[in-house]
Amino acid sequence: MRLVIAMMKHETNTFSPVRTDWQRFLDWGAYVGPEVQRAYQGTAMPIGAYLRLAREIGAEVVTPVAAEAMPSGTVAGEAYALMSDAIVAAVRQGCDAALLDLHGAMVAETTPDGEGSLLERIRAVAPELPIAVTCDLHANLTDRMAQNCTALIGYKTYPHVDMHEVGDQVGRILLRAIKGEIRPVMGWARRPLLAQTLRMGTDDEPMRGLIAEARAEERRGLLAATVFGGFPLADMADAGMSAICIADGDPDAAQAAAERLMAAAWERREDFLYHPEALDEAVARAKAMTEGPVLLLDHADNVGSGGTQDVMTVLREVLRQGLEDVAVAAVWDPAAVRQMAAAGVGTSVTLRLGGKTDMPSIGLAGEPLTLTGRVRTLSDGEWIVRGPMYTGVKVSMGPTAVLDTGALQIVIVSRHHEPWDQGVFTSVGIDPRTKRYLLLKSRIHYRAGFGALARATITCDGEGVTTSDNRRLRFERLHRPIFPLDRLNA
Repeated sequence: MRLVIAMMKHETNTFSPVRTDWQRFLDWGAYVGPEVQRAYQGTAMPIGAYLRLAREIGAEVVTPVAAEAMPSGTVAGEAYALMSDAIVAAVRQGCDAALLDLHGAMVAETTPDGEGSLLERIRAVAPELPIAVTCDLHANLTDRMAQNCTALIGYKTYPHVDMHEVGDQVGRILLRAIKGEIRPVMGWARRPLLAQTLRMGTDDEPMRGLIAEARAEERRGLLAATVFGGFPLADMADAGMSAICIADGDPDAAQAAAERLMAAAWERREDFLYHPEALDEAVARAKAMTEGPVLLLDHADNVGSGGTQDVMTVLREVLRQGLEDVAVAAVWDPAAVRQMAAAGVGTSVTLRLGGKTDMPSIGLAGEPLTLTGRVRTLSDGEWIVRGPMYTGVKVSMGPTAVLDTGALQIVIVSRHHEPWDQGVFTSVGIDPRTKRYLLLKSRIHYRAGFGALARATITCDGEGVTTSDNRRLRFERLHRPIFPLDRLNA
């Protein structure tokens, strides 16, 4: 058996000013040919599960590309073509099946539906090819995605600690179908619901209940059942919540299950709205807490959803209120890292930190924060994830430095990276377990590495292009009406 196994992943925030060119994929790690297997064999990624399944059955494996970039703005046409053309070319050369590790919320300059366009092209080349697809829980499911593959599944956890599990699940569905043991058929449904990402944590309601219902559908006989929270920061027609279910030969059963899941989501639509708190009040609550670590979440500048990672609003308020023993991960500022490297470890420096990026989509200009401190650490920024999310994957934050102001230890990076693993601190000599406060530019993924450490978690409503304030965002392509932008009752 000859299998094409590939990865093409990006969560596109169309409001983000951060350009997503091919270099951004290379910065995270873009691999071709045999390099793919060396990079992802044994990892807890969906593509890692695919490679393991291929080994189990002794299949010949073709790996044209495995590329991912940290969430950011619209994907450049050249970058999208490099990835999608490589996958289509591999299929055109002949194979028995394709197993694809995708995201589901990729918007490119040449298509608003990056995954759907890819799958449609593959279907045109190989109309009968069995195709398995894994998607992120934040996928914006489109008809083109669902109609042009054999079996599509999404993660059931946020943070995404089940990526290998769902890759294995859908891969085995496809292999059983090839053997003639089952006949996968899919049903999918949507509701006009633009849920907010802060309300999608699968340890919390309402998402926890929906995931439980999806698992119940599987126990009742479905091959797979997925609820997608959707990615609400992609201004494309199909953004929003959806569900997709896979049954064995019974399309009516698959469709009915998807409709049940979406009816349950719609019933709880008000629960998917985040209610903000004044930033000064949130930081004051943190200051009154005497035992740490207390997690402060700068979620409006979450690079894991496309933030610029250099908005200083929350950090400025933490300084104003005099919080001490704070570790910060991370501020993106390559120029500051270069200045600190030139000064050397142990040297006192004064930086105009962060604020290098304007955000015209929300009318916000970059505003640096002047700080004086000691260069505590200089690093190449490379480490291996050992926590439960992206386990085994090599991270490269680029040249990295730690600024120690006395009250603050700030990790400053040259490449964007969301702090979902303790390695963001331990790789530069900071033990997060000992800090009173951890200020993280994250939203929910922080829970993978830091959730068990937290004595308390406080959401800090700062500024940035991953804001949860829909009034700051101007949607132009989204299908309307949609809740909560439009008040729908039925």
